[in-house]
Amino acid sequence: MAWDFETDPDYQKQLDWVAHFIAAEVLPLDHLLGSPYDTGDDARNKAVRPLQARVKAQKLWACHLGPELGGQGYGQVKLALLNEIIGRSVYGPTVFGCQAPDSGNAEILAQYGTEAQKKQYLRPLLNNEIVSCFAMTEPQGGADPGVFTTRATRTATGWRIDGEKWFASNARYAAFFIVMVVTDPEAPLASRCSMFIVPAGAPGLSILRNAGYGDHIDSHAYMRFENVEVATDAMLGEEGGGFLVSQVRLGGGRVHHAMRTIASARSAFDAMCERVLSRRTKGEVLAEKQTVQEKIADSWIELEQFRLLVLRTAWLIDKHQDYKKVLKDIAAVKAAMPMVLHNIAGRALHLHGSIGLSREMPFAQQVIDSYFLGLADGPTEVHKVTVAKQVLRGYRPTDALFPAYHLPRVRERARERYPDIVPGHDAD
Repeated sequence: MAWDFETDPDYQKQLDWVAHFIAAEVLPLDHLLGSPYDTGDDARNKAVRPLQARVKAQKLWACHLGPELGGQGYGQVKLALLNEIIGRSVYGPTVFGCQAPDSGNAEILAQYGTEAQKKQYLRPLLNNEIVSCFAMTEPQGGADPGVFTTRATRTATGWRIDGEKWFASNARYAAFFIVMVVTDPEAPLASRCSMFIVPAGAPGLSILRNAGYGDHIDSHAYMRFENVEVATDAMLGEEGGGFLVSQVRLGGGRVHHAMRTIASARSAFDAMCERVLSRRTKGEVLAEKQTVQEKIADSWIELEQFRLLVLRTAWLIDKHQDYKKVLKDIAAVKAAMPMVLHNIAGRALHLHGSIGLSREMPFAQQVIDSYFLGLADGPTEVHKVTVAKQVLRGYRPTDALFPAYHLPRVRERARERYPDIVPGHDAD
């Protein structure tokens, strides 16, 4: 019987190195530099490149990728434990070569890209010489592909793309875009869309404006495609296979993102604990007040419960090697993630008082980030529907007037099983 909550000692040594490295070398960059995606920023490159070299020397670069792509091919449990530490810093994923959306886009290119596309886009992307954008959401219907209007129509030499995309993350820094568009509006939903590579600067491609949220840099683009011509081989996968291609980047990525969210929530929790032990009011420290103790207890319980759910999901992915068998668990992780961060960051904000609300503390931004988590990769409600449907597949309805768990029926079956036992009291 295998049932273990300990990390392999050799890997724990690597994680200890990562923890020290993130705290001492990487976390300060969050407070000194701009966007980690701005590869044209000389100050960013001067600081980041040497750190990336040290990560590569430790054989911890892009660990989600296989050795053929320069990674270690780690399973999801090892990646989860690694991302729990990397997620403490905004710059952490970039320094370790696993930043979204580039990590998922690289996996798409590795599986579906041509050799020419891999040379032009994949290799520079893996080396963080360039960054990319995944453009799916549209202004009139969000992430619902059933109402997408951006179209790709055939031409003599390939395809022409027309339409608009909204909240395309890091578009202003991207060297290329992976774009989901409708290629057959009359087809069933699952085969209506296709995925294309569009290079930055393509004629007809424009960024109308960049939007931001909270304290973040305005880097979520409102984009327009007007007669954007792409070659036939710009399509990734088969025509109508957009959903299949997108799945390559989602399952494992959600686990990694969840562990990074745990890192963010834990930072708020740690601050909360220090705060309540340090501040006094009405003659006692905050930590001695029962309502404050309840907030600490609730936060710790929620954080530990969620962490175990994420690690168990990672373990199931490693076990089955089939994301379809873990759909329910991945959806549950995605559905639970926003509320965990929202609750813990919100309590930390409240217990810090006015400074907690201010931009001199990270808690207000973390609360806003929790709403972002509830929308990215599909709204929370969609993932709850997936959980419910997957759970209910394990149950069957009954046509009986009274169900098998109706207590009179239960007692009758008990008497049939043990006819010699005379009950001391007849509950009927």
